[in-house]
Amino acid sequence: MTGWNGLWAELGITLPYAVGVVLSAVGIYVVFLVFVRLLGQRVLTAMSTFDVVVTVMLGAVAGRVILGHPPTLASGVLGLATLFLLEVVFGQLGTRPRLQRLFNAPARILMTGDEVDEQALRRSHITRSELHGALRRAGVRSYAEVACVLHEPGGGISVLRRGVPIDRHLLSDVAGAERIPDEFLAPEGTD
Repeated sequence: MTGWNGLWAELGITLPYAVGVVLSAVGIYVVFLVFVRLLGQRVLTAMSTFDVVVTVMLGAVAGRVILGHPPTLASGVLGLATLFLLEVVFGQLGTRPRLQRLFNAPARILMTGDEVDEQALRRSHITRSELHGALRRAGVRSYAEVACVLHEPGGGISVLRRGVPIDRHLLSDVAGAERIPDEFLAPEGTD
């Protein structure tokens, strides 16, 4: 019977250890959300090589914290299940208007017309090179083609071009939208 006890020790989990795994998963999840909120959407954007290294290290630290010592199959399954459950719960909470602002920073104007907002770039932790890369990916060949560039809550960068007026409703949740010149916007009352 020692064989089965040894197998259970490798694969199983005790109740106190299970509680520790769940509490660790909840704790590291909340800490990660706080750090993402403090550091801004930049954490979620396309990653450089350095960002990939940091992400792998974050995952390793989080995994180690959640699984404890020694890690077992049961602790891994319980840790993953807890993380998925937290994702579902926080995802549902994030759909409520009052809590949406708590979980997600608003979209932010990075550029209007041919003017780059350096302060917004700094707040978003985006370099001019990254901005230029987003413009190129959008097929922009000149600043003169740009109506505005937004840093979205999910970390992406959206480029809206001149030529077709922008529906004001699309900008209702954008920080700094009032700085977009009327020449780029659809007239009031049109949808």
